[in-house]
Amino acid sequence: MRLALAQVNVTVGDIAGNVARIIGALKHARAAGARLVAFPELAVPGYPPEDLLLRPDFVEANLEALDQVVAATRGLVAVVGFVDRARTPAGGLLYNAALVAVDGRRLGVYHKRRLPNYGVFDEKRYFAPGEASPLFALGPLPLGVTICEDIWFAGGPPALVTRAGATVLVNINASPYHAGKWRERETMLRARARAYRAAVAYVNLVGGQDELVFDGASVVLDPLGRVIARGAAFDEDLVLADLDLDALARARHEAAAGAAPASEDAPAPVEAAGVRAAVARLSVTRDDDHLPTPVITAPLPDAAGPPPAPAPPVAEPPDPVEEVYRALVLGLRDYVRKNGFREVVVGLSGGVDSALVAAIAADALGPQRVHAAFLPSPYTSEESRRLAAEAASRLRVEVIEIAIDGVFRAFLDALTPVFAGRPADVAEENVQARIRGTLLMALSNKFGWLLLATGNKSEYSCGYATLYGDMAGGFAVIKDVPKTLVYDLARWRNQSGEVIPAGILARAPTAELRPGQRDSDSLPPYEVLDPILKLYVEEDVPPDEIVARGHDAATVARVVRMVDHSEYKRRQAPPGVKITPKAFGRDRRMPISNAYRGGSP
Repeated sequence: MRLALAQVNVTVGDIAGNVARIIGALKHARAAGARLVAFPELAVPGYPPEDLLLRPDFVEANLEALDQVVAATRGLVAVVGFVDRARTPAGGLLYNAALVAVDGRRLGVYHKRRLPNYGVFDEKRYFAPGEASPLFALGPLPLGVTICEDIWFAGGPPALVTRAGATVLVNINASPYHAGKWRERETMLRARARAYRAAVAYVNLVGGQDELVFDGASVVLDPLGRVIARGAAFDEDLVLADLDLDALARARHEAAAGAAPASEDAPAPVEAAGVRAAVARLSVTRDDDHLPTPVITAPLPDAAGPPPAPAPPVAEPPDPVEEVYRALVLGLRDYVRKNGFREVVVGLSGGVDSALVAAIAADALGPQRVHAAFLPSPYTSEESRRLAAEAASRLRVEVIEIAIDGVFRAFLDALTPVFAGRPADVAEENVQARIRGTLLMALSNKFGWLLLATGNKSEYSCGYATLYGDMAGGFAVIKDVPKTLVYDLARWRNQSGEVIPAGILARAPTAELRPGQRDSDSLPPYEVLDPILKLYVEEDVPPDEIVARGHDAATVARVVRMVDHSEYKRRQAPPGVKITPKAFGRDRRMPISNAYRGGSP
């Protein structure tokens, strides 16, 4: 039997467009000889719909759209994610649901049991947990269906439905990307397939949605945990796998006869320190082992036409730096497209951050839709001018030059009576950044270009960014990218043609807001800073423990102080692509007014 996993790029709220995409994928799957097609979690309304779920008309529109999907399943079995609603005496309940449709009719629905409530997830705000784990008996195919979080922990719905006889377990997902996430998923899925003695088909969403990127990389594993199909990363794909139903039945028979399965208690890989332990407490609402397992039967539609051509080879995942770059490209492209923009503008300074953002934008949108603005001040060096022009030329993007010297002098003249008697300091430096932000936003307003902020995670962490200046913009592409990774990404991009001049990579980082300025005047060296930030920001390691791991106590205290005192800035920053296990914003929700200083070195 040929299985198809349709990793589609849907848009939150575009129910008609999403349904059209689903129906198109059903047609392609049918033409490819598939008999079972699975779609991602909440594919009909888009993921995550957030507070759209509080609008009854939105939920109703998603329910009505299912009729079109069901009608398109002639000759197929389809598993499709949607929002379900139940009326109870206490009011309406919503469920994160999977519809199983067979040959043009609705067969049954599974409601997600384990509702994540950590990191970027907030499902308990909207959904109730399901109360059953049905087995769909489709002739020779005993099928189990689960949703995302259900499979991350040993036991629960996947174990129940496979113990009831399922030989194929379909798990539909909208699993947000972070670097290396696909490896964690496959490690976990390998353990589950071996433990359940079942083929596991894991279909994942692909595309960008605000800060989140979904990487696709859907995968099918056999009962021994071997990958037999894998989809493309960061692209829509129809992943095909041929399952031998007789062999799957024999594997289940051997398991029932007493052959020892691999332990399903193998620990799931962690996304960040302590996160998975917290999930175990937050996502399980009752003893899943006592859920009912009803059996819903229907014939498996006959195969149509001649035997299909062999399934395509297993897609190879990208290398670690490439996958981050491709995530940034996809996240930017979809943010621009899904929000109705066509062109973007970048303040190009001659530094590595702005050059990388310009390269990502050119790759995401095409150079003809990217505009670079060079805004020199009295402190801008000729080296910066030359490198900015060289980067723009290599990227083939338009450059606009607007000198800010006169505007800066006008600001200083206006402020001189107020600043009299005080030496020049960061106030005058930030005036330059805010002039640039104002001019860039003027270009954005006049021409309808989306302004891309160019700050990186190291700077945002420490507050080394100017509110209403270099933080201005509609989207911050590398907001979650540490500075050391910025250099790695630039070097990786240059492997396919040098677009970021070597001089940019070789020069010391500088904001050029005063004579001879260097980032190292205000921050520890990035190779020292970034490991401390990873521990403190992403892993919540207390400062004294960071020191115990070998970092200088005075440096740790300084970095922690900068991070804690800059929360108010980050709260006003534009959204940006999440590529680490814990990004600022949805992931890390710290109070701005916060006097806690526990664990100080």
